[in-house]
Amino acid sequence: MKKININLMLIKGLGFKSLFLALPLFVISSCSSDEKQTVAQFTELVMQDEFTTDGAPNSTIWTYDLGTGNSDTGAGWGNNELQSYTNRTENVKVENGYLLITAKKESFNGASYTSARLTTKGLFEQAYGRFEARIRVPYGQGIWPAFWLLGANCDEVAWPQCGEIDIMEYRGQEPTTVLGSVHGPGYSGANAITKSYSLLNDRFDTGFHIFGIEWGPDYINYYVDDVLYNQITPSNVKGEWVFDHPFYIIINLAVGGNFVGAPNSETVFPQTMLVDYVRVYKK
Repeated sequence: MKKININLMLIKGLGFKSLFLALPLFVISSCSSDEKQTVAQFTELVMQDEFTTDGAPNSTIWTYDLGTGNSDTGAGWGNNELQSYTNRTENVKVENGYLLITAKKESFNGASYTSARLTTKGLFEQAYGRFEARIRVPYGQGIWPAFWLLGANCDEVAWPQCGEIDIMEYRGQEPTTVLGSVHGPGYSGANAITKSYSLLNDRFDTGFHIFGIEWGPDYINYYVDDVLYNQITPSNVKGEWVFDHPFYIIINLAVGGNFVGAPNSETVFPQTMLVDYVRVYKK
């Protein structure tokens, strides 16, 4: 892999953030398994949340998905998840420069766990660009944090026709590995186009890492800490390429579900996902 990258990193100090300067991002990257080189320039910072004000998340950027997603069974969102999402401060708040999403073991709204799921639906939606977040994930069997995008037309055409881009998914029982995936018509759920990225001699739950994509009309590049580890193009999918319209951001912490399984006796609660920042650039 060959990569030249000029990027601005946020430096987190002892309880404060350094002054942020919006500098251009210029990336030239190629993978040995790819037949072409992708060159992208994302120079304009169009959305950022540095989580500098304590309290509820910024309501001009974030809204909430609430409940279980399936009120009849208490396990929903299409994945047999076990939590009920809330907007309570016990589950979601900004504190000391971070967004905290906390999963708790408690009976609530017919579910055995609570957590939170934030989205920018109707507030910020964009086609193409660089989407990135600096996150520290939690740990434990059945813990499922994710940073992802969903097609803004999902109310009109439904999933998976609307498209889904998973920038980062993580199984709490596998602390060294994250996955990046796309879902679309003919390649969704267990048949998603996906690739994993693993750390050597490190874990994702013990420190912050930057998860990002660079997305253009015919490619999606996946990065961890500015390391390009995957590129997905129309030639990779076994169906229609549906990544040509605006998407919105989702950040959530699920409990249980098909992807991770249920918590076990060794899973400790509460578990908290910390987000240092979210930033979006465009050309």
